Amino acid sequence: MTSIVPVLSQGDGYGIVVGFGALFAFGMVATTYCLKRYHGEATDSSESFSTANRTVKTGLIASAVVSSWTWAATLLQSSSMAYSYGISGPFWYASGATVQIVLFCIIAIELKRRAPFAHTFLEVIYARYGQMVHLVFIVFCICTNILVTAMLLTGGSAVVQSLCGMHIAAACFLLPLGTIVYTMFGGIKATFLTDYVHTVAVLIIILFFAFVIFATSPLLGSPSKVYDLLVNASHLHPVDGNAHGSYLTMRSREGAIFFVINIIGNFGTVFLDNGYYNKAIAASPVSALPGYILGGLSWFAVPFLCGTTMGLAAVALEGNPVFPTYPYRLDPDDVLAGLTLPATAVALLGRNGAIATLIMVFMAVTSAMSAQLVAVSSIITYDIYKIYFNPKASGNNLIYISHLSVVTFGLVMSAVSIGLHYLNIDLGYLYLLTGVIISGAVVPGALTLLWNRQSKWAACLSPPLGMICSVSAWLITAKVQYGSITVHTTGSNTSMLAGNIVALCSPMLFVPILSLIAPDKELYNFNSMKEIKRDDEESNKETDSSADQIERENILLRRNSKVARITAVVLTLCLIVIWPWPMYGTAYIFSKPFFTGWIIVGIVWMFISFIIVGIYPVIEGRHSIASVCKKMYAHAMSSRQNNMHTTTETKITSEKSGVNNMQFSF
Repeated sequence: MTSIVPVLSQGDGYGIVVGFGALFAFGMVATTYCLKRYHGEATDSSESFSTANRTVKTGLIASAVVSSWTWAATLLQSSSMAYSYGISGPFWYASGATVQIVLFCIIAIELKRRAPFAHTFLEVIYARYGQMVHLVFIVFCICTNILVTAMLLTGGSAVVQSLCGMHIAAACFLLPLGTIVYTMFGGIKATFLTDYVHTVAVLIIILFFAFVIFATSPLLGSPSKVYDLLVNASHLHPVDGNAHGSYLTMRSREGAIFFVINIIGNFGTVFLDNGYYNKAIAASPVSALPGYILGGLSWFAVPFLCGTTMGLAAVALEGNPVFPTYPYRLDPDDVLAGLTLPATAVALLGRNGAIATLIMVFMAVTSAMSAQLVAVSSIITYDIYKIYFNPKASGNNLIYISHLSVVTFGLVMSAVSIGLHYLNIDLGYLYLLTGVIISGAVVPGALTLLWNRQSKWAACLSPPLGMICSVSAWLITAKVQYGSITVHTTGSNTSMLAGNIVALCSPMLFVPILSLIAPDKELYNFNSMKEIKRDDEESNKETDSSADQIERENILLRRNSKVARITAVVLTLCLIVIWPWPMYGTAYIFSKPFFTGWIIVGIVWMFISFIIVGIYPVIEGRHSIASVCKKMYAHAMSSRQNNMHTTTETKITSEKSGVNNMQFSF
């Protein structure tokens, strides 16, 4: 149970969660219907349900990347990191989770180039290695989706309970309900559209909080005042491991440990989440590279500004003698559960802050949840049902299994999240644990598309061996360091650091050794990936792309592959080396002008992100929007004229009948 007193009634909570869920469900079902009727976009085929016919443009790809990567943890954990470690926390969170998206653009390009008609990443695994490796990766990918969804629901339900007192069980079941409905009807295209709406709403609310804290709040109101209060807070309760105990330095021992854990864990949640491959598959060939690069850079601003704003505001309020509860500090369990953000919003804005927070967290949970639902339904449909149970399944069979998978996974994960709550497993614990469990499959998974010398046995054995080593390192470190194995000791940064490092790095040893000991008979040529076909129903409806068009796309993708590698390496070096480490090495304490500039950079970056993911998709899709609106208007006018014509005919017929009756009477 949280120690934060709810400021909203349970009726408010149910109204927002159920009301917004129903609104989005109805809105997306209606939008899907309009696109089908007036724009010719069919969503009742398995191909369009899972891939959106591979025509999604750059703006929606970028928006979907931001939305899928904006979990409840993005908003809640980044704020808790700032509260715990100071100004370095949000930066470590943002940079440590942006590089994976930037680097993933390389995988996205290679996937489209080597397997242009794949539906899932696991289909590519099956095409290259066969059944044994395929089953191993199914386990790791499903585990990834389970852990991510559990984080979404545990974090989101904790916030809902803290703000309005709603029971955890109710929150866990109601949060994904509307998402299940519109995902089931609209497939991946519906998730792209809702991703756009949710992302815009989240960015606007973050900017609202930033302007309140740094411009209009009577308790804070300017970067200068926040800076002074942070200096005071550093004297009242200095941060252990930070330079001079200051909240205003990048030199943070625990922050740096979290940074390493964050980087490693998030490689698993990107490179093993079929949702990101789904977006790459759905993207048009020209949109994959800019979509992921722009999406990754736009996302950076979300945890960077949100954490810096809400986390540091919480610390500043605790250093403010005018604040009513000074020198009150948040309960450590609430900080681990990610409740720093809602506590700050309520302290500054009361009921309005609680409503804004609840809406923002609802948007983050449901948008990322929709991506998880499509990812799991794709795996169950194409990699389990179609391959192992019904290889000749028709499109109708596949769409039925997709719908059933969406509903089943959503309900099962709601129940799992309730169980985690009663086991005292919170958002922070799950976030740090994810890399320990799944990161052993990152390297062999990526090399499937990048290295033709990785053998089948290397791809098969490296992930489980990596997980065995990582879990062993995690538990042994907890036992040696603290003398016992409990939720508290295994959740420490040191234990999680050991497990995460071993998880990602051990396959770097296993893969080359196993490929050398048990090599394949011949070097792989990637041809079997190109043999993956679209669903039969689609092949019957339309002819395949011409050879010339395919060749032009391959030339474009080869060029983009080179650009992606250079861009990804440069941006990665900038975000995790060139920018932060000079300040870390010199133990620099921010001056007031530097702190003000830091805040301005965050706000400006957020506005640029809003332009990229909020305005650019509308500009890019303006012709489609106009076409749908014109056809809807024409249909409405045609219906009106038909109704008028029918009414006139009825009136004339009625008048003639009346005349005949009069003549008969006469």
